[in-house]
Amino acid sequence: MEIVTTIAPVCLAVIMFGLGLGLTLVDFTRILKKPKDFLVGFLCQVILLPIIAFILINIISLPPEIALGVMVIAAAPGGVTSNILTKFADGDVALSVSLTAIVSLLCIFIVPHIVFNSAEFLGIEITKNISMVNIALKMFLVVTVPVIFGMIVRSLMTDFIISKTLIIQRLSIILFLVVFIAIWIEEWDRIVSFITRAGLVALILNMTMIFLGYFIAKFFATGVAQRKCISLECGLQNGTLAVFVTTQLFDDIIFMVPTAAYALIMFCTSIIFVLIVRKIN
Repeated sequence: MEIVTTIAPVCLAVIMFGLGLGLTLVDFTRILKKPKDFLVGFLCQVILLPIIAFILINIISLPPEIALGVMVIAAAPGGVTSNILTKFADGDVALSVSLTAIVSLLCIFIVPHIVFNSAEFLGIEITKNISMVNIALKMFLVVTVPVIFGMIVRSLMTDFIISKTLIIQRLSIILFLVVFIAIWIEEWDRIVSFITRAGLVALILNMTMIFLGYFIAKFFATGVAQRKCISLECGLQNGTLAVFVTTQLFDDIIFMVPTAAYALIMFCTSIIFVLIVRKIN
């Protein structure tokens, strides 16, 4: 797991820097103008998603390590991919960017809380000498700092950054794929032995959140574009961040297996979802 442990923090920092390059202060103030849509998406992603994941790990018989891995990916914020696919789906891209940005910044508090409490519930001891405060601090350095730095760079080089937006988005996806290809290559034999059990719960969680996000937004959000956005935000997670958290806390690859399974599944289901809903107005 040495390769993954080494590249995950670097890739995550670069991805978050890329996210920052796409942000302005308007993306944060926008939620004050349209708080209803943001609140629906925020509650679905931050509150409902971990609750559904927790229910599933109690219903489906899983090894404690895989169950905790499910909670890690459920605690992770949405990724840059959700912004790109929201655009392809003719969804509310501005809302998607705002949700990704805010939840990503808040994840330094949300993720450690969910992961440490889930580990305690499942009876898993975190053997590494790291506390909730320590992991939050590490996440701050590789998540929050790069986002802020990216926003500063954008403010200084606005026209250049805007002209390179597509390249930045593609680089983020490539780095995301690099992390997961490294996992699959480095730990192929072990992943295959667990993937069937992790794959089922990952598929159920992903499909459940895509549909719940869509239909909750249908009743509470302001329009179809917002419905598409919230559904994708609920279904697409920042797998690179989930990998970073698990490598910081555990040495065993098994904790990463649900994230690897979820990453593969979410790409397939979200693309199908986009193809279905993009013509809905």
